[in-house]
Amino acid sequence: MTDKENEEITKEKKNYRPNVAAIVLSAKYPEKCEIFIASRTDVENAWQFPQGGIDKGENSKQALFRELEEEIGTRAIEIVAEYPEWVSYDFPAAIAKKMYPYDGQIQKYYLVKLKKGAKININTEIPEFSEYKFVPTNKIYDYITFFKRTVYKQVLKYFKKEGYI
Repeated sequence: MTDKENEEITKEKKNYRPNVAAIVLSAKYPEKCEIFIASRTDVENAWQFPQGGIDKGENSKQALFRELEEEIGTRAIEIVAEYPEWVSYDFPAAIAKKMYPYDGQIQKYYLVKLKKGAKININTEIPEFSEYKFVPTNKIYDYITFFKRTVYKQVLKYFKKEGYI
């Protein structure tokens, strides 16, 4: 059995939470390519892109707009591109306990741009982020939490190869 076949069998036995994630470009795009990252309120020094679960009866685009409003206080975005596949990652043990019965997440990624004049507000009804910033793509990994780096690299590499970032 190859490593790839073994990986596929292992993934089939895992329970992944359907999720949507947004790589949010500033309104200055394409003149300036800066990406939104935010620090979670519940995990110290864990920076990430906005993301969240897809509710029953909701498609990934509906979840994208809802999650952005819930997490960063705006729906004022334009979808630039969509990653062509679903990608997954496993939770580290400490997070897996909190996210039971899920072993990780399977995500649909969107590259989006804030519309001119869009206002970000992380002080939402249930705040998930304590702070945020826009960073150049080459600075993302100075911040991003370790267990999301592989997926982020894969998705960002694709959007770069396609000429979006």
